[in-house]
Amino acid sequence: MTLAERFPLLHTPARWEWGGLDVRFSTELPPDELVTNIHVVCFVGARIVLCRDDRDIWLVPGGTREANETIEECVRRELLEEAGARTVGPVRWIGAHHGVSDHPAPYRAWQPHPRKAFLWCTADVVVDSAPTNPGDAEQIQEVRAFAPAEAVRLAATNGDYMSELVALAIELHRR
Repeated sequence: MTLAERFPLLHTPARWEWGGLDVRFSTELPPDELVTNIHVVCFVGARIVLCRDDRDIWLVPGGTREANETIEECVRRELLEEAGARTVGPVRWIGAHHGVSDHPAPYRAWQPHPRKAFLWCTADVVVDSAPTNPGDAEQIQEVRAFAPAEAVRLAATNGDYMSELVALAIELHRR
């Protein structure tokens, strides 16, 4: 059975209205210059770290890449901002949402347009501080590490496909 058959919601082309994007998930690594956003399914042992924001949504930490920022630098910054976490091993990519925007200009001037990619990764982490919660980002209310089944269930509060993304991350992380 293929990944697309096992994770149909994740692999179904979608419209992300909030970003004016038509996206499709793939396990093909996008070119670095197309990666505008990076999110990390974080593991503390066998548990998965999720962050609850001020809308009561449980999300995978990550966000927008800054100008001239490497993928690793973005991961380090976003994990501190949203989860108070730091990596203790390699960051492994598991796939990406490849998107095309219908907005007239990029979200930020340095970003590619109209094609872009949202990279999904896994990493082992330690959560050893509070989220820094910068004013221009989601405001994180709580950070917790959940058993895999509970993390998969809670991830759906951020979109149906997110449960499948977390399940895929769990499967691929220990390979």
